[in-house]
Amino acid sequence: MNSSASAGAPRTWTPKDILFLGVASFGGLGLVPAAPRTFGTLGGVLIAWLLAGSRNFLLYTLLLALGLYVVGRIVQPWVEARAGADPGFFVLDEVVGYLVTIAWAGGPTLLALLAAFVVFRYFDTVKLPPARHFERFRGGDGLLLDDLVAGVYGLFTMAVLRLVFLEPASWDASLAPLR
Repeated sequence: MNSSASAGAPRTWTPKDILFLGVASFGGLGLVPAAPRTFGTLGGVLIAWLLAGSRNFLLYTLLLALGLYVVGRIVQPWVEARAGADPGFFVLDEVVGYLVTIAWAGGPTLLALLAAFVVFRYFDTVKLPPARHFERFRGGDGLLLDDLVAGVYGLFTMAVLRLVFLEPASWDASLAPLR
């Protein structure tokens, strides 16, 4: 028996393996041993921070989320073949979900970036319906859709937070007739 074919033999990594692992783990963020999904979400925070000064923040954020969703579907078969249905290192879904959550922030401040992080991680962890249902889908959609749903819940929550708490200047105008 060839020693390289024996059980427990180290796996040979091809350039495709290295590329797909880098993509699936969002540059290695998903490889952090403790809380890889939380660290993976930081990839979305970085993207949002880089886009914060953009005049088209909403458009760019949602286009990037869509693009990363498609990339996630492309690398998903490789991920599942090598690590099972939902390995911790696959964090593109966290990045996509966070980008959906922060999209409404419109050139987010550091406070909005942090609030969106907490809001998204909450909804991603709790998995309100129908997120739990989507999580059971096989393939890339199952890996990605539950976080997309968490991102939509986060988006609505951030819209409310933005209107009520993160833009208190708007309160002055709305309260002016009461003074």
